[in-house]
Amino acid sequence: MARDTTDQTPLSSVSEMTAYLAAGNKPKEKFRIGTEHEKFVFFRADNSPVPYFGDASISALLTGLQEKCGWDPIMDGDNIIGLGEPSGMGAISIEPGGQFELSGAPLETIHETCKESNNHLATVREIAEPLGIRFLGIGGSPKWTLAETPRMPKSRYDIMSRYMPKVGTKGLDMMYRTCTIQVNLDFSSEADMRRKMRVSMKLQSLATALFASSPFTEGKPNGLSSWRGDIWRDTDNRRSGLLDFTFRDDFGFEDYVKWALDVPMYFVVRDGRYHDCTHVTFRQFMDGALKGEIADWEPTMGDWTNHLSTLFPDVRLKRFLEMRGADGGPWRRICALPAFWVGLLYDDAALTAADELTRDWSFDEVNALRDVVPVEGLKAAIKGHSLLDVAREVVGISRIGLKNRARLNGDGQDETVFLAPLDEVLAKKGTLADDLLMLYNGRWNQSVEPIFEEYQY
Repeated sequence: MARDTTDQTPLSSVSEMTAYLAAGNKPKEKFRIGTEHEKFVFFRADNSPVPYFGDASISALLTGLQEKCGWDPIMDGDNIIGLGEPSGMGAISIEPGGQFELSGAPLETIHETCKESNNHLATVREIAEPLGIRFLGIGGSPKWTLAETPRMPKSRYDIMSRYMPKVGTKGLDMMYRTCTIQVNLDFSSEADMRRKMRVSMKLQSLATALFASSPFTEGKPNGLSSWRGDIWRDTDNRRSGLLDFTFRDDFGFEDYVKWALDVPMYFVVRDGRYHDCTHVTFRQFMDGALKGEIADWEPTMGDWTNHLSTLFPDVRLKRFLEMRGADGGPWRRICALPAFWVGLLYDDAALTAADELTRDWSFDEVNALRDVVPVEGLKAAIKGHSLLDVAREVVGISRIGLKNRARLNGDGQDETVFLAPLDEVLAKKGTLADDLLMLYNGRWNQSVEPIFEEYQY
C-alpha cells in the first residue's frame, strides 16, 4: 500500500464501518480490474540486494521515476517511500525489503492491464539501467538471508517488524523475502460480494499451486513449491488465512467488520506520526483504549481504512476484493493472474459454475488443502480429486467466463490469450517451481545465481 489514509471523519459505530464496505457496491458495467505486482530489486554486477540510501538505491529509483513520470512523491518524514499518480490512477510503493510494487489503475480489460504492466516495467528499467539495477520476478527471495536483506525507512514497517515475531515464526520472512501478484475486483451487492468471496476463498490455494514459484531459500531448495504459501501459514493467524464465517450462506459485510474489530491494530497516524497500537484491538480502540496515550484518541474513518489494509486473509475485503494467494512471477503471469480470476468472477455463468464446483468444500477441507499445497502443489488433493484435475476444470471455467466477456484487442483476440501460462502448467503437469528445480539440478549446476539473469524483468 503506497499511502496511509488521513480521513478525519469521526467514527463511532459498527454500522458506519459496515456502510463503508457496502459503499463499494457498483453496477456491473462499472466493474474494473486493479492488478498489483511486486519484484525483487538487485544489482546486476553481483546479484546483491539494493539498499534504500545511496546514489544507486531504492530512493534513487523512486526519485528518478518521479522526475520522469511526474507522479506525486509519497513521503515518510524526509524519505520518499512511493509515488502516486495525480488523479489516483495507480501508485508505486516499496515493500519492507525493498520489493518494488506497482498498484495498477482500475482498468476495464486484461488487455489494458498487460499494456500497463509492460509500460511500467519498461519505464523502471530505463531508470534502473544506468544505476546497474535490475528486477527479479519470482515469489520468494532465492538467495539473500534475512540479515542481508535491506530494510526500508517506512514507519508502518518498523512497527510491523517489532510485532511480527510476537505472533508467528515467519512474519519477517513474509515482509522482507516474498513477492506476489494480486488482483482487486469489484462486487455489485452484498450477495454478489458473498458469492465471490466464498468462491475465491475456497480456490485461493489452487492459485497458490498454479502460480508457485518460490522453491529456493538462501541459495538452496527449500523442499517447497511455494515457500511464500508456507510462510503465510504462520505469519499472524489472527489476521490472516481462511475466514470460516465466509463459508456461511448468510455471511455479509457486518460479519467481516466484527471479525476485523477483534484483530490487534498496528498503528494510528496523528500529525504525520505513527503511534504503535499493537497492544489493542480496534474494538478496544473504539471503546476508548487509547485515551490518555495519544492526544487525538478518538477513532476516525482514516483509522478504520488503515486498519483494513493491515488485515491479511487469503481474500481481503475492502470496497473491493483482493485475491492474495499467488506467488510473484515473470511478466506473462502478471497478466495470467487477473485473467484467471476475472474469468471466474466477472461472468455470471462462470461464477455459478465455480460456486457449484466448490459448494460442498468445507472449511476444514479447504484449510487442510491450504496446509499441504505449499509442499505438494498440484499433487495435492481435495475430496478425493487431485488438484491438477480440479485446476483443469477451474481454468476451463475461467476460459468460458473470459470468452463470454468478449473483450477484444486490436487483433480480435479475447482475454483467453492470457491464460496461456496456466495452460502450459496444466499440459506439463508441473509449475514454475518445478521448472526452476529442474534447472537448478541440471543446467544451473545447483546454483541459484542464473535465476537473476533468466527471470529478470
